[in-house]
Amino acid sequence: MIKKLVVFCLFMVISFASDATVEIVKRMDVLPKIAVQDASNSMVDLNFRRTFFKLIVGDLRVSSHFNVHDEYLQSSYEGGPIENFLSDKKVDMILRFKIEQTLNSMSANVKVINAKTGATTSENSYQLPDKKRYPFLAHKIVIDINAQIGAPSIQWMEQSVVFAKYVEAKKSEIIISDYTLSYQKTMVTGGLNIFPKWANKEQSAFYYTSYNGVEPTIYKLDLRDGSRRSVISGSGMLVCSDVSQDGSKLLLTMAPKDQADIYLYDTRTRKINKITDYSGIDVNGNFIDNDQRIVFISDRLGYPNVFAQGINDKNVEQMVYHGKNNNSASALNNYIVYSSREDKSEFGRNTFNLYLISTKTDYIRQLTATGENLFPRFAKDEDTVMFIKQFQNRSALGIIRLNANKTYHFELKTGKLQSIDW
Repeated sequence: MIKKLVVFCLFMVISFASDATVEIVKRMDVLPKIAVQDASNSMVDLNFRRTFFKLIVGDLRVSSHFNVHDEYLQSSYEGGPIENFLSDKKVDMILRFKIEQTLNSMSANVKVINAKTGATTSENSYQLPDKKRYPFLAHKIVIDINAQIGAPSIQWMEQSVVFAKYVEAKKSEIIISDYTLSYQKTMVTGGLNIFPKWANKEQSAFYYTSYNGVEPTIYKLDLRDGSRRSVISGSGMLVCSDVSQDGSKLLLTMAPKDQADIYLYDTRTRKINKITDYSGIDVNGNFIDNDQRIVFISDRLGYPNVFAQGINDKNVEQMVYHGKNNNSASALNNYIVYSSREDKSEFGRNTFNLYLISTKTDYIRQLTATGENLFPRFAKDEDTVMFIKQFQNRSALGIIRLNANKTYHFELKTGKLQSIDW
């Protein structure tokens, strides 16, 4: 069983300038310069206040919609002639926060100030029942100020990430986090548990594969009540790679007779239909075109590449004509992002780069240039891609802001990322 899993992972990982592919929704010729002030009471731990400050500054920077002054500044909540203008900093806006904590909860009051006039342009209050989730509070604050200036949405910052990480040989855990990995909650432990996939848009449940029984089993874990139920078991490979928009159908990679193919599983009727039928390897199915077609990885050309096929027909279309080892892909609407191993690279033999294509055009856009960049995943919008960055036996969660052409990395402190979803 473990041998088959190793073969699968080897296939998935080892074998496997802006253009018109993504249009900028709103152009801002000059980004507003913003400073962040901490107006919290001295009773709140200073280290925590600084951590919260860094999260807000980081979110503002990752949004790509602000020119961020990152000096740690303090102020009273009401401010004064100096704090409300910051003339020496030459900023346009001030975001001022005041946080308070109890044993288990926290709250925040937030002002946005026009640094040219000193006037408060907005003021909001936030309550957080579980203060361990404070990174999500910081994200919400930045989402709101981003909306206030009319910039393209960054709602994706509120999405939770579910990921599996290796902790030692044949042992992995499944964890829920925010996109910066600042908040982490372990959900599944014990044995080999991999390939988590959100079950719905509400992120109230997720699927994952367990290799701890007689046969590989896909489980569904409900976060609302903590219940777990078995979805399907089988010999050989068994992975849930995608979920339909309404959550009623799953794309499964199964290999009941040592031949990996893509299957469609109906969660209501529990019926299974085989979509691909090839004597080699077909894996990593993703819905596209309003759930009427799928993209997947296949070795039918003698090397891993990206193909598409209708749910109800057998006509297979090659989607990528670049590279000879395109090993993983993700899709959203008409866009596909995939990882490709470079045959010849000045940066070393283990270079995997990410590329973006559209199912409606012939454009191709390279997103990364160096290192091992694997398992890309779209956010809920077409402007943000998440991926795994491997380096020196360590790993990080990467975020690409496509319109801004910027990439950010958030290192996993312990363990090694195996797969992610958000």
